Amino acid sequence: MLLLRCPLLLLLLLLPLHSRPQKLPTRDEELFQMQIRDKAFFHDSSVIPDGAEISSYLFRDTPKRYFFVVEEDNTPLAVTVTPCDAPLEWKLSVQELPEEASGEGSGDPEPLEQQKQQITNEEGTELFSYKGNDVEYFVSSSSPSGLYQLDLLSTEKDTHFKVYATTTPESDQPYPELPYDPRIDVTSLGRTTVTLAWKPSPTASLLRQPIQYCIVINKEHNFKSLCAVEAKLSSDDAFMTAPKPGLDFSPFDFAHFGFPADNNSGKERGFLKSSKFGRQTPPKPRVDLHRVCIGNKNIFTVSDLKPDTQYYFDMFAVNTNTNMSTAYVGTFARTKEEAKQKTVDLKDGKVTDVFIKRKGTKFLRFAPVSSHQKVTFSIHSCLDAVQIQVRRDGKLLLSQSVEGVRQFQLRGKAKAKYLVRLKGSKKSASMLKILATTRPNKQSFPSLPEDTRIKAFDKLRTCSSVTVAWLGTQERNKFCIYKREVDDNYNEEQKKREQNQCLGPDTRKKSEKVLCKYFHSQNIQKAVTTETIRGLQPGKSYLLDVYVIGHGGHSVKYQSKLVKTRKFC
Repeated sequence: MLLLRCPLLLLLLLLPLHSRPQKLPTRDEELFQMQIRDKAFFHDSSVIPDGAEISSYLFRDTPKRYFFVVEEDNTPLAVTVTPCDAPLEWKLSVQELPEEASGEGSGDPEPLEQQKQQITNEEGTELFSYKGNDVEYFVSSSSPSGLYQLDLLSTEKDTHFKVYATTTPESDQPYPELPYDPRIDVTSLGRTTVTLAWKPSPTASLLRQPIQYCIVINKEHNFKSLCAVEAKLSSDDAFMTAPKPGLDFSPFDFAHFGFPADNNSGKERGFLKSSKFGRQTPPKPRVDLHRVCIGNKNIFTVSDLKPDTQYYFDMFAVNTNTNMSTAYVGTFARTKEEAKQKTVDLKDGKVTDVFIKRKGTKFLRFAPVSSHQKVTFSIHSCLDAVQIQVRRDGKLLLSQSVEGVRQFQLRGKAKAKYLVRLKGSKKSASMLKILATTRPNKQSFPSLPEDTRIKAFDKLRTCSSVTVAWLGTQERNKFCIYKREVDDNYNEEQKKREQNQCLGPDTRKKSEKVLCKYFHSQNIQKAVTTETIRGLQPGKSYLLDVYVIGHGGHSVKYQSKLVKTRKFC
């Protein structure tokens, strides 16, 4: 009533039998368990052990045959074949065991090859056949005794597969059982997230066996087995470069197939002296497939997906004792589209305030009503740098990062329409002001020097005053300086948080104003101005701000400067 437990039994089967019918030996359970734990015991063997899953490899168009023996009639039998990365053709058949040996009964064995031919050349009775890539089963509650043959063939490509056979299917149950409804439900759908739910396996809820669930996400198709997933994930691993039939195996090949290389033979025959003797394969494209095992939860949210993209989701219940798995019915879903951006219209010569969320994007449109030779875009980034792209009738004209105040003059075109794309900072939200105009002399933002720092002269510092300087430009502008007393523990981080260049003097208290003056120089090297701020308290810290105000009334703030008066004079 048992499958063949080890290759020794197959040899016993192929040896001559006495004229009196003999029973095949039953399983030594302790020996069998030891052999099953040693996975190499059944590696590349043509024997299927009872109650253990074997993994093997098929070369394309090269059939493979496996054997097992059922010793007694009316024996339960279950056979499961799992294709991995290619469809299989397989057939299960049975033939009677040979009952007699030579007629003389001398006990002299017939040649082994003759016995093997006697058994394997006979056509058995076909019990089941299948062609495809589904995990398929043959189950019988009452099978006849005999020699069972499992023939497998892959006509598409070299491939992996797994086989499991048992004569005790009711008690073994190595594969997790599926619930009455094995579907995966999509319970929530967002632009970058999908929430999945499924019913628990009865193997976990009723039989209390350790089950964990593994989710597989990809953009191509659903998978019918975890074996197929592993084959896809390992598509650039060694087993995919299996040597072809007829080629010599080198120790390099055996190492890739899980066999330890024979160091002695390698040295004697000169193998492995250089990696060039190993089979080289071109690098394969990265597999866009993700697998995550989540324990025994039966609800999970997949995140970091791309908007408006179709994904395929598969769920596998894995028995952690046996490491064997069963697939739920996979599903697919398309994430929601990105929220359509509202496009803001820019008016010629008018400043527009724009707020962009962290990592966000805003679109603006500029459609001049009259013909024009040039168009000018002025940008004032209030906080961190922003990315700007400008397209004219779909053609990209400009793509740059903007910090502070920048002005771009582009060639115009009759009846042209301009699309401006602004992308915010990755660190925080962004604020900016933008002006578009076809009138080249229309400049709302004041021009700025390259260096907008305020310099304080330490030697001129007193108990009641500080002296500072800043750079100007060749354009005559109005400069206003403001002071604010701060605590001694005021630091650069606090100053940075207040560094909104778009906040003008109108947001300051009148008591903080020191003075305003006009200043410019035709010689840019001499465009420097100094100012002494008086009436300060000894040993106190002050934050100084300089605003430059343009002809259109818009202001830009220089970088704030923290100063401290002397405590003793």
